Amino acid sequence: MKHYMVQCFSEHIQIRVSWTLLIDPEDGHYCMSRSCHSHHWCLNVTKSIMFIVGLTGGIATGKSYVSSIFREHGITVIDADTMARKVVEPGKKAWSKIRKEFGDGIFYSNGELDREALGEIVFQDIDRRKKLNQITHPEIYKEMLFAATKCFFNGEKFIVMDLPLLYETGAMLKYLHKVIVVDCEKECQLARLKARGQGMSESAALQRINAQMPLEQKCERAHFVVNNSGSGEETRQQVEGILSVLHKSRAYWRLRLLFLGVITSIFFLMKALIW
Repeated sequence: MKHYMVQCFSEHIQIRVSWTLLIDPEDGHYCMSRSCHSHHWCLNVTKSIMFIVGLTGGIATGKSYVSSIFREHGITVIDADTMARKVVEPGKKAWSKIRKEFGDGIFYSNGELDREALGEIVFQDIDRRKKLNQITHPEIYKEMLFAATKCFFNGEKFIVMDLPLLYETGAMLKYLHKVIVVDCEKECQLARLKARGQGMSESAALQRINAQMPLEQKCERAHFVVNNSGSGEETRQQVEGILSVLHKSRAYWRLRLLFLGVITSIFFLMKALIW
């Protein structure tokens, strides 16, 4: 197994100490070791540096289908909508704030949030929608970053974050290496949304579509655009093409080198303090 090695030596009370930093280029594992005469200690720091890809689009453009293709290829997808449901479970911080702000009328008898009733309110009132976002978004992003941290320690090369309001809020952009936008024709988007919501009128569907940033603007800012107006197989081919590019990305190694620099700095600081 090939390793890169950085060595330094220290003299203290006539004892020669050798510190060694080993980097495994295959799996990204790091090992700091110290030897003193016949004794040897080894501290393993198993940190594989990953990057994050953002997945966004418009309501009913097909992000869930694209996410399923990533999962089929073994890529972890952290879904903001899933986290949104989690943070409003009875008793959670966001759940309490929503109840205080919007009243008991949007909750079922068992305490669970009636998301449809809440949606009827916030999609008709931009100020109420902003208030809801102020309550839920910090909790959602906290859960997503915690999940991403677990993926980091599991040694994953990259993960995907499904963020419907990525560009609207801008809060997660600084964490992302690349952004994928799922696009489709307006007529197709409208038909899918009406089919999704039981009895949803066209005006109500348009209201929800227009509450988000126009897809054209999102596509202009994206690194990759998936057109999901055609067949599922056409969409799959586009996603698999993007996957191929991401697997070849050198960002993985740039982040590893950055991490190596941090580890090396900490190593020399510890050496100076201890010896």
